[in-house]
Amino acid sequence: MSVVNIINIKVINNPTLFTADYQFEITFECISELVDGSSESKEYDQVLDSIMVGPVPPGVNQFIFQAPAPNPDRIPPSDLLDVTVIIITCSYRDQEFVRVGYYVNNEYIEEELRENPPDKVIFDKLYRNILADKPRVTRMPIKWDDLRDSQGLICSDV
Repeated sequence: MSVVNIINIKVINNPTLFTADYQFEITFECISELVDGSSESKEYDQVLDSIMVGPVPPGVNQFIFQAPAPNPDRIPPSDLLDVTVIIITCSYRDQEFVRVGYYVNNEYIEEELRENPPDKVIFDKLYRNILADKPRVTRMPIKWDDLRDSQGLICSDV
């Protein structure tokens, strides 16, 4: 049983310019107190930002996560006008327990630029649109601070 459950992730600024910061409102529930503590290649993956949240009291919690736009110099030019993904991961004590992924479409808003894209990308006219209503959520079991059985009861070693 997970001690932390993601209740909702809301994409705040969508659609927006490619160069704008990502903003997500993340709501999660903490069941018990926690102790402090590219499609072809990962070569082009970028970690946009990370945040430590805590101490986390039991109950429903919420925060805004803001991360800068990706560095376009690290993206192959052929991938800039295409569908990509953004992934939000949540970990506790270096153990990933949930991953939420969204498809992202980067395109020009102006029809003329969409039909005849320039050789060099014009970033102040490039927009990204996150498919916010269709997240892909993957949950992984991890070892929390104590051992619990499937009903959430604390178990002891025998």
